[in-house]
Amino acid sequence: MHTTYNTADIQEIISDRNLVSLDAVLRAMTPTEVADLLDELPIMDATVAFRLLDKTVAVEVFDDLDTGSQTALIESLGAQEVADFFGALDPEEQAWLLDEVPAKVAKQIQSELSPQQLARASSLLGYPSGSAGRRMSPQAVTAHPDETVDRVCARIRNSTADLDRLAVVPVISRSRRLLGTVTLLELMQRQAEVPQALISEIINTESPVAHTTDNAEIVARDALDEGAFVVPIVDAEDRLVGIMPIADAARIDREAVAEDQARQGGAEPLRRPYLLSSVFNVARSRIVWLLVLAVSAVLTVHVLEIFEATLDQVVALALFVPLLTGIGGNTGSQAATTVTRAIGLGDVVTRDVLRVAFKELRTGALLGVVLALLACGIASPFYGIEIGLTIGLTLLVNCPIAATVGGVIPLVARACKVDPAVFSTPFISTFCDATGLLVYFTIARAVMGL
Repeated sequence: MHTTYNTADIQEIISDRNLVSLDAVLRAMTPTEVADLLDELPIMDATVAFRLLDKTVAVEVFDDLDTGSQTALIESLGAQEVADFFGALDPEEQAWLLDEVPAKVAKQIQSELSPQQLARASSLLGYPSGSAGRRMSPQAVTAHPDETVDRVCARIRNSTADLDRLAVVPVISRSRRLLGTVTLLELMQRQAEVPQALISEIINTESPVAHTTDNAEIVARDALDEGAFVVPIVDAEDRLVGIMPIADAARIDREAVAEDQARQGGAEPLRRPYLLSSVFNVARSRIVWLLVLAVSAVLTVHVLEIFEATLDQVVALALFVPLLTGIGGNTGSQAATTVTRAIGLGDVVTRDVLRVAFKELRTGALLGVVLALLACGIASPFYGIEIGLTIGLTLLVNCPIAATVGGVIPLVARACKVDPAVFSTPFISTFCDATGLLVYFTIARAVMGL
């Protein structure tokens, strides 16, 4: 049983440059424990520790690291150091590495590799960004329907693949056309009973399957929802080209959820834990959206300037501007969040735009009626019936508009090949603020005869 070291202990060893002790500590740990340790260390300390690992262990540890730690580590290591263990990575890890790191770093890595080393990753990078083909593993143990169970089990025993990739075995024809699947458990049970039974006797033709051009996030979420241990990936002619194991599906879904949550909050994902991220990276993750929202504020000020004379006549109208713009923005954001989630789950596609618009229009109208009655009833006794009626009518008109725009924008973003979570938040904020004020002051002029 080895001594347990916490992150502070390891940082102290590194700061003392006691590499002999650090090497001994790392050798006593499992690859998973080392990966957990590196995820918690500042990137410079993690780089020092990673350089001490044996090449075989380094590949396992790199596989277990969080996405952000992988990217930061690659940028910190030299191109030659990355190239040394690049060939030992799985093809999908190679493709991800070249896809995620900055272009300059990717070019440096590629310059250190031979065409043979790049061949496996290049085959995946040929698929569209964000597709299942880009994230699949092209390595899979397969079976033919006329093979015996005993023969396929022997092939599995000789495989060096991880267990999660062997849980389901795709069954293919001689031309690699996918016919179905058979689970490892079924193979083991049938081998114990009738070793010479044919695969065709136990094949499952109803198992989940995805195409290379399918959205990787949707494929991953469907796999997790259905509890599919392995999803076969086929090309346009239904020929097997790879698989997506459940561990990869969970990783894709986790990354997608973290990214969507950050972007819906008006920021980019940090990739690494908050306390390990530099102030520069935290600021960089927020600055773009703050600039976009600043443009929104300028437009709002411009609308207020147009109606400056109206505000001079009835100063009380200014008191309700934050309330009305806030409700409009929240109504649009709620609709956008709901529809974005529906897109991610595959419940809604681009061609459903009119159905979504009609549904959100009715939902917004219902919300508008409820909020208008409450606002009018509360404001009228204190500010007069005209102010109360103006606020109520504004909510009645603005809520359906905001909800409809909020519901449609994610679908427009998807049609334009843009991430809905990125596009929706700043656009809805800008639109609802400006439109809400136009509606508000237009109704105020009509009701009060200004």
